[in-house]
Amino acid sequence: MSIRPVKQIIQAQPTIEGAGVRLRRAFGFGKTGDFDPFLLLDDFRNEHPEDYLAGFPWHPHRGIETITYVLAGNVSHGDSLGNRGTLGAGDVQWMTAGSGILHQEMPRGDERGRMHGFQLWANLPSSLKMTAPRYQDVSSRDIPEVIDDDGTSVRIVCGDFWGKRGPVKGIAADPRYLDVWVPPGRRKTLPVETSRNAFAYVFEGTGSFRDASEPVAVRTDRVGSIGGAVLDETGNRSLVLFDTGDEVTVQAGDAGIRFLLVSGRPLKEPVAWQGPIVMNNEDELRQAYAELRDGTFIKKP
Repeated sequence: MSIRPVKQIIQAQPTIEGAGVRLRRAFGFGKTGDFDPFLLLDDFRNEHPEDYLAGFPWHPHRGIETITYVLAGNVSHGDSLGNRGTLGAGDVQWMTAGSGILHQEMPRGDERGRMHGFQLWANLPSSLKMTAPRYQDVSSRDIPEVIDDDGTSVRIVCGDFWGKRGPVKGIAADPRYLDVWVPPGRRKTLPVETSRNAFAYVFEGTGSFRDASEPVAVRTDRVGSIGGAVLDETGNRSLVLFDTGDEVTVQAGDAGIRFLLVSGRPLKEPVAWQGPIVMNNEDELRQAYAELRDGTFIKKP
């Protein structure tokens, strides 16, 4: 067994999306190879309704999948195919945009005004760029949770883990999407297939990830550097990108640690990307935007 070295530590950066939603972006719109098949991860945690209520009005997607995981508040959504619904705390929506869809997402806070969730974008291979759109809406109660003897708990959104399988199925890159909690003071080793790219996104608590025999410094209030071992509780928005190996080891601090652990088989295909549309070359990208302008973007089944 080999521990995955820490390749890079990234502090999620403030950005504004949609109609003025203030969020943090862990990665996206940059070098795609390290995260392939994933393209973008946004953390939309906020306690100020004026910073998120404008939401994400009608906009297109093609060539990708968007994965929305809600922890607090709710997100109402609708699309050009007539689908409507609301995601509550713990719910997941895995939307395969495929050949094209127009949709909107409107967040609302809980009774205290808190809104928290994540949106991950996953690329589609060229053979599925123009597949028919589909949704997999998953209720929190249908997401299996496995609790180990030491109190470590793992919610399995997608993929196989510790003998359980997440409810999201039929995804080309065979991803694994886990919500992991390691109790205070515990050290935990989690398997990750060598053939996958993998990252952890820390959003609660303190701890350290091991790099071979040494802990790697990760401070969630700034970009990390090698030489220490503490995750600050302030911020909790650090992304740890792993190099190759078949396991990840984390040491929880006094407050425990909670993070997303995401991995997927890289597609290794060219990426042509503009806004919410991701194709394989510039000609396909131009065609998609031309179809948006002339009203032929949505394909009839």
